[in-house]
Amino acid sequence: MRRVAAEAILPRYQALAEHEVIAKAANDMVTIADTEAEALLAEGLAAILPEAAIVGEEAVHADPALSARLDNGLCWIIDPVDGTNNFAAGKPPFGIILALSDGGETQGGWIYDPLQDRLCIAHKGKGSFVNGDRVTARTTGKTPPIAAISTVFLDPAQRAAVQARIAPYYTLVDIPRCAAEQYPRLVLGVNDISVFERTLPWDHAAGVLFVNEAGGMSARPDGTPYRTDQHGQKGLFAASSPALFEEFVKRSSAA
Repeated sequence: MRRVAAEAILPRYQALAEHEVIAKAANDMVTIADTEAEALLAEGLAAILPEAAIVGEEAVHADPALSARLDNGLCWIIDPVDGTNNFAAGKPPFGIILALSDGGETQGGWIYDPLQDRLCIAHKGKGSFVNGDRVTARTTGKTPPIAAISTVFLDPAQRAAVQARIAPYYTLVDIPRCAAEQYPRLVLGVNDISVFERTLPWDHAAGVLFVNEAGGMSARPDGTPYRTDQHGQKGLFAASSPALFEEFVKRSSAA
C-alpha cells in the first residue's frame, strides 16, 4: 500500500490536470490516481493470494457484474483512493482501503492514510492495530456524544427526523467524506457515532472489521452483521462502544 501510494497517488496530490479528473456521477469523482492505483494493487494482491478473486471499485464501475465475485469464496476488495472528491480538490483526508472477504464475511482489513503514514489493520478474531500497536476503541468522553452523520443521501423526511429526534441528543459534526478517516476516528476517540446510508463493500468492509475488532460496534441498524455480499442494502451504524451503538439504535428507531 505504501509503494502504491508513493508511485501512483502522492505524486498527483495537488497536481492533477483537468483531464485527469472525471465525474462518474453527482458527487462521485474518479481520477487517474484511482485507476492506476487500483491496477497496481490488483497486481500485487493477485501475487499474494492467487486463488482469491478481486473486486475493485473502478472495475465494478466499468462492469457491475464483477460484484458477483463477492458472493463466493475468497475475494480481495479494493478502494484505491477513498475520499476521491477530497483528493481531487487537493485536500485531506483520503486513503487506500483493502479488505479480504470469504463467502461474504470480512476476514481482514487494511486502511492506509498516505499523508499521515497511518496504517490501520484488523483481522477477524485477532484485534485491531495502528502502525503495529494494538488499539482499543475509546469514546470521546463528551456529553452529549459526538455523531458524524451525513444527510447527503437521505430523503427530506429522513433529514427532518434526524434534526427532530437525533440532533438534540448528540453534537453533530461534519463527516470527512472519507471512510478511511471516519472509521479510525471512532477508535481513536475523535467521534462516538457514525451513520452511513450507502454501504458499498470497498468503503466499509475494512472499517467495520476495524471498529468491531477494537471493541467498538458496527452493524446494520437492526444489529445484524455487515456482509460484503449484501448487494444494494442500505444503512449502517458504527459506534466507539456497544453501549453507544445500542443507545443510538433506540434514538434512531424513535425517529
